[in-house]
Parts: sequence; C-alpha cells; structure tokens
Amino acid sequence: MTKPILLNAFAMNTLTHQSPGLWRHPRDRSREFNRLPIWLELAKLWERGLFDGVFLADVLGPYDVYGGNADGAVRSGAQLPTNDPMMLIPAMAAVTQNLGFGVTVSLSYEPPYLMARRLSTLDHLTDGRVGWNIVTSYLDSAARALGQPRQRAHDDRYAIAEDYMTAIYKLWEQSWEEGAVVADPVRGYGDPSRVHVVRHSSEHLSMEALHLCEPSPQRTPMLYQAGSSPPGQAFAARHAECVFVSGPSAAVIGPRVAKLRAALVAAGRRPDSIKVFALATVVVAPTTAQAREKLADYRDYVDHEGALVLMGGWMGVDFAGYAFDQKIRFIENDAGRAAMENFTRGDPGREWTVREVAEHVAIGGAGPVFVGSPSDVAETMQAWIKETDVDGFNLAYALLPESFEDAVNLLVPELQSRGLYKTAYAPGTLRDKLFGEGPLLADPHPAATARRLSHSAAAAVVSDPVAV
Repeated sequence: MTKPILLNAFAMNTLTHQSPGLWRHPRDRSREFNRLPIWLELAKLWERGLFDGVFLADVLGPYDVYGGNADGAVRSGAQLPTNDPMMLIPAMAAVTQNLGFGVTVSLSYEPPYLMARRLSTLDHLTDGRVGWNIVTSYLDSAARALGQPRQRAHDDRYAIAEDYMTAIYKLWEQSWEEGAVVADPVRGYGDPSRVHVVRHSSEHLSMEALHLCEPSPQRTPMLYQAGSSPPGQAFAARHAECVFVSGPSAAVIGPRVAKLRAALVAAGRRPDSIKVFALATVVVAPTTAQAREKLADYRDYVDHEGALVLMGGWMGVDFAGYAFDQKIRFIENDAGRAAMENFTRGDPGREWTVREVAEHVAIGGAGPVFVGSPSDVAETMQAWIKETDVDGFNLAYALLPESFEDAVNLLVPELQSRGLYKTAYAPGTLRDKLFGEGPLLADPHPAATARRLSHSAAAAVVSDPVAV
C-alpha cells in the first residue's frame, strides 16, 4: 500500500529564503514579508491545499562567511533582513483551523524556562497546532552577537541539547499535574498540591522553577529536528517526531533516512515513529513545456553571489576565495555537517564545482527541483518516496506566493486523484493529525517518562544530564 504524501510549506520571515535573487522577479511578493497581509493570505492558501503545516526557518546571525563579512548577504538579501518567525504564528492561526506551525527556535542562547513559556503560549493560542524545530545555532556571527567568542563545537552542541531537553520536559510535563487546573469559583483556579517547582542541576544548566503556563493542549509541542550528522541522528532518535532532511538527490537522502530509521530501533522506538520531510521545490504548470519555460524564466533572476553566501554559512566555507570551476572537497568544521556532506561525499558518484553548487542552490536551496506537469511532478514525488523512504516534502518556493498557488491549484488535485493525498484534515492537535495517537507524547519518548514521575521525583535535584 502506498503511504500518503505529507506536505509542509517551507518559509521564513525574510526577504530571501532559499532562492536568492528571485525577489526581483516582477511577480514575486517577497518584499511584503514585513507585513501581515501576505502571511495571512499564505496561511489560508496552505490550509486550502490541506498542507500539514508551515515549517518556519530562522537564523540568529547574518551569513558572513562569504568574503569574511556580511556585505554579500546585505547585497543579495540572503536571509537578511530576518524577522522573528514566532510573531507570525498567532496571526496565521487566527485565520485557519487546521494548519500546523513548525517554528525554528535555537536553544543555544535561551534558558529552558523562557523557551517553555513561549512555546506553551503558542500551543494554547493555536489550540495545539504548534511544533518546535529544535536547533543549535551554527553561525559564529550569532555567537558573537550574543556575547560569546564563537559557536560551540558541533558535537558539544548536541550534548548541551540533550541536557536542555531534560530540563524543558520537566517544565512541560512535571510542573503541573493532570487535574491541577480546577477553575472552580469556590475551590479556586488551581490546586496548589498539584503544581510543583521542578529543579534541574547539571554541568550546563541550573534551574529551580514553576512553569508559568498551565498545561497546553499538547503539553510538549510537536518536536521537529533537522540534524543529519551522527550526533544529530542520535538526538532525533531520542527526541524528534518529525525530521527535516535536505540534499540534492535521492542518492544523498536515502542512506540518511535508512540510518535514521535504524537509530530509532536502537533507541527502542518504531522505525515509523518519525515522519521524515525532504526539502524540495516544485515548478509545476499545466504542461511540461510550460513548466520548463517557467523555470527558465526564474533562472533569469537568480543571484549566484547570494547562493554562495547561503552555502558559505551552511558549510562554513568562504567561497569568495574559490574559482568557479574548482571542485568542492569535504572540510571538517563546526558548521552544518549535512550541508557539507550534500556536495562532497554524500553521493560518491558525483563531484560538484563551485559553479554547479551556485546554480543548484539558486533555486530552492540544497534540495531538488521537481519540474513538469502535475502528472510529472506527482510521479517524481512517488519515485522519491519509494527510493528514499521519506514521508513527505517541505516545499520551498521560487516565487512568493506563485509557487505555493501552483502547488495548491495544480499539484494537490493530481495527488488526490491518485489517492496519494488527503481530502480532509484529521481532527485534533497537530500531533493527532500526523500520528492519530492522541495529543500527548507516549512511551518510550522521554517526555512521557517525565510525565509519569511523581511530584516528589519531579522536585528532586537531578544531576544526570540525560536522565529524566
């Protein structure tokens, strides 16, 4: 039986997300990113297309690896300027009923106490439709902006993230017991015997706190993760419910997904307990010829410098010092390991030049571009899922909102006609809609383990950074 295809919109509260230079196209409306109307319009469009959610990216520093400064990012608008993605969610939730919201928030520079409150608030305001894309910041520019000399080493970031998750689960799952909210005019709003201060003490974090929010519809929001390195996959196997993977070909993505599924089994979880979304961009038109013409038109507006600015930040490599015909080789550094793998040794049968990388990234970032008629694109998606075992796609855009309008109006009906795409949303929270197993995380997830602990255990000092 063919599994249904899941779709997220992939967007960012910025001028240029994954297709540098396309903001200059006369049909593009990316320059409206600073205003709410475009986001409300998009939210209603995505819900009309029955998208599972919008996956909102974010970054905390400018891309300043290229040329050793942020000039290229300023010129190209490559994810600069960038506004806070969390601010968009309540507004988009107010004009939708089912659309999910996966928001990228870095845990590197914010205490769990503040993070827990912000995400619980969003889960309340969206009626349980929010997910957290757990990331550790990878740019030195962000570290310097936030008072540190440079980013932490790659693997150290994941060790800290494990500790962080232990602490934040305590706030979401232990501080307020079930039944703590009474809301009785005589007995009062809450039962103090069921509301607890939780404590956490470790090498990285110290916290003694009562969670400021009562339990939200999901308690712990849906958990997304996007790391593909061995530490990233181990982290995902322990914590994630959805994983975002990106790479230029099925040959790169397939082995990553297989390793992730194996890591889930090793962690005591079912291999299908995670939904995997692959980055892709769709250029679709009524006929194959029209789609190819559309892509050729888009390519007239690409900004190769902007593409190399983005790749420089993702890979930690200054491409300003490379010749366009120079081959790219793997370099060990503390930037994104998956981005480096994508264009070096991820596909042993392919060598990339700087020029080829710039051309590829200029439309849709590191992922593939599916071009053709609705039938063409539907068949390509089916082939990708069969070859890679992903569950769906995070759809980036070339033009805003044209790329999403084409996906909703042309591609979605084709997928539905093939029985590959839902015709209505499932009820409930975002977790309910994607998994159908209730609004709360269940065993063996560590958040469920944390929820089971008695309030006396919840109040105890725990020094093991991964114990709950």
